[in-house]
Amino acid sequence: MEPEKKDASFSEELAKMEWEPLLPIEKKLVGWSIGLGVALLFILYYVSGVFFPGAHS
Repeated sequence: MEPEKKDASFSEELAKMEWEPLLPIEKKLVGWSIGLGVALLFILYYVSGVFFPGAHS
């Protein structure tokens, strides 16, 4: 019975919370993280094609 009560109070607390917009620095960090991730995917794909050419056929 106790976990259900904790879940209910947790969801109630979430419902009470106000929405806060992202700060400009947080937006920059999200953008850089996504950009870095995409760039690394392309770089790693290229490197794997150079060192393991049979893998991309």
